[in-house]
Amino acid sequence: MLKEYKSLKEVVGPLVIVEGVDGVKYEELVEVQLQNGEKRRGRVLEIDRDRAMVQLFEGSAGINLEQTSVRFLGRPLELGVSTDMIGRIFDGLGNPMDGGPAIIAEDRIDINGSAMNPSSRDYPEEFIQTGISCIDGLNTLVRGQKLPIFSASGLPHNQVAAQIARQANVLGTDEKFAVVFAAMGITFEEAQFFIDDFTESGAIERATLFINLADDPAIERLATPKMALTAAEYLAYEKDMHVLVILTDMTNYAEALREVSAARKEVPGRRGYPGYLYTDLASLYERAGRIRGRVGSITQIPILTMPEDDITHPIPDLTGYITEGQIILSRDLYRSGLEPPINVVPSLSRLKDKGIGAGKTREDHADTMNQIYAAYTAGREARELAVILGDSALSAADRAFSKFTDAFDARYVNQGYMTNRTITETLDLGWELLRIIPRTELKRIRDEYLEKYLDQE
Repeated sequence: MLKEYKSLKEVVGPLVIVEGVDGVKYEELVEVQLQNGEKRRGRVLEIDRDRAMVQLFEGSAGINLEQTSVRFLGRPLELGVSTDMIGRIFDGLGNPMDGGPAIIAEDRIDINGSAMNPSSRDYPEEFIQTGISCIDGLNTLVRGQKLPIFSASGLPHNQVAAQIARQANVLGTDEKFAVVFAAMGITFEEAQFFIDDFTESGAIERATLFINLADDPAIERLATPKMALTAAEYLAYEKDMHVLVILTDMTNYAEALREVSAARKEVPGRRGYPGYLYTDLASLYERAGRIRGRVGSITQIPILTMPEDDITHPIPDLTGYITEGQIILSRDLYRSGLEPPINVVPSLSRLKDKGIGAGKTREDHADTMNQIYAAYTAGREARELAVILGDSALSAADRAFSKFTDAFDARYVNQGYMTNRTITETLDLGWELLRIIPRTELKRIRDEYLEKYLDQE
């Protein structure tokens, strides 16, 4: 029989202080019953002798200190998991919100996960095709990788996220592939966009959605990515599936973390965020990867909006330290009408070399990728030179590179949100654009590939 406490001392925002407790553990699940019979859930956030600080998921509005009772349930917050989760939509705490029945759980798993032994990790090396040329061709996503998208307020990161969720797949295998999508702090309109897009495109048949709305409690926002990653770990390591996890928006998650930290009266760190922001983000990002001896894998694409377009802000800054690269959306390209507005120059996938080449994508991939980068940056420099000195100051090669850059933006980058290009189509388009440049300037491609691909029409 669980002991019931009626010793609430203080309520501060989403936090409740309970005195006189005994045998309570950190992260333990709590049930709070209000004076009107309503029940709310929470978790133990801190213990100091016989005082417990409880974090409420549904908020503290309406709590009467004298007439509210608290029970500690002796277990952490768990998610009931089953393969029936695929094709379903849940709220941030794992409750169905699509009108369907409750999940009959095959197992119940602690959402905090268990640490992955670094020595058991397998190196990411299989190519994942997203259907977006700027990612597949130049910043390749590899199975088991963590590759964030850095966006900003007003940029179309939601469309990019939906496009990746629709199109992503592992090439050359018959292995099962699933998408786990977690949205944190989004508006009802954004939530409806994702639900409609997944439903109309049929992507919902292989996806599991966790949606936390902007008007939901901030505490729920902290649980949402853990719920999604717990579902992903079950599908990957118990059901041998390749799982792509998309987390949007990590900035909203960090803001919720700061809100709770302020309520706890903790000493703030950079820009008011708690000093453990790095550790907290790492606890989420490091739940991606491959494990030796296991068929399944988790690949992660966190999406975050950079406050004031500042890439040195603590959230993108710390995310960049933990993850293996970044895809950056550009406001200038967005204003120019490019869809998606991916800026390929500062974007980077640190594991791209491991996922390309013969038997994975195509033998010419690495050479053409390097040449396209070099040609594109040379064309941008030629553009800037022409602005200062005029077109007459450009050499024939400069003009060719400038023409290549214009064509690259118009055709390679600007593919639209509904176009799904295979890696072969992306590589062939790269060769088509490279024909704009004199052959003597293609110094980063081996002669055998020039002879095999450049002269093809």
